[in-house]
Amino acid sequence: MIAWVRFYWRRMVFAVLAISMVVPLHAQQFPTRPVRLVVPYPAGGANDILARLLAPRMSEQLGQNVVVDNRGGGNTIIGSELVAKAAPNGYTILIIAAGHAINPSLYPRLPYDTARDFAPIVLVGDGAYVLVAHPSAGVATVADLIAAAKSKPGQLAYASSSTGNLTHLAGELFNALAGIRMLHVPYKGGNPAMTDLLGGRVAVFFSTVAVARPHLQSGKIRGLGVTTARRTQALPNMPTIAEAGLPGYEVSGWYGLVAPAATPKAVIARLHGVAQVALRQADIKDKLLGIGVEAVDITSAQFADKINAELAKWEKVVKPLGITPE
Repeated sequence: MIAWVRFYWRRMVFAVLAISMVVPLHAQQFPTRPVRLVVPYPAGGANDILARLLAPRMSEQLGQNVVVDNRGGGNTIIGSELVAKAAPNGYTILIIAAGHAINPSLYPRLPYDTARDFAPIVLVGDGAYVLVAHPSAGVATVADLIAAAKSKPGQLAYASSSTGNLTHLAGELFNALAGIRMLHVPYKGGNPAMTDLLGGRVAVFFSTVAVARPHLQSGKIRGLGVTTARRTQALPNMPTIAEAGLPGYEVSGWYGLVAPAATPKAVIARLHGVAQVALRQADIKDKLLGIGVEAVDITSAQFADKINAELAKWEKVVKPLGITPE
């Protein structure tokens, strides 16, 4: 009897050891086929550009192709749902932007749970927006803008590239923190919004750096501050809005990679590692700065914390105002 029990326990120990080796072995073998990188936008936008910068560099390290798959539509919901419901094995991943953390507040019934159905892989970078003004607005600083808006409640107009996106919510957060009320004027894209700013038909615009930079360099518009918590290398001489007169203000147009929830941690670590190696390369950093994005080096767990903080932050801005997507 004792011999049989010893034999049984030896078998059990060997079985447990064998199971414990499966995950590390899987991570060592991953990937054995191409990885699909879903872009939830049509080709040509910032997410698509970032995906196509990263994919070949990640492919080199993984030894398998990382294939960009554009699945635009539904304000990123179509592509995001595809990845949320994909097999959690690392072979289908998603590039996301800050809007990923805004959608739950805009859409009451998403076909996935943003907080629970994705495993964060890597924060690709932080993109600053820049608050710019037409000279006719008569504002040269953040303090000037706040004073002008207080003197004319609801009359000073700010442009956005769409209702419910960051160029809109950046203005609403500015309103809330400054205790002012600017008039929101939405456009269908950043270029039409900039066109009307250049024409003096709106006073200010929270623009992407890429759209604003040539007009700042020509002197056609004034830069009042960048939206990020610290100054950006893309506009190194521009103060942050917080340091220019509105403490606590921060809006980041960040980008990152996520996988379906329950993807093995070892696979997440592998994908995180190869992405970070790519992001540390000088030419990649330069190309990111060209579109106003700075590469960031944080852990997957820290990225998860950032997403959760962004979910809570934008819920507090969107829901009280009853903002709905166009």
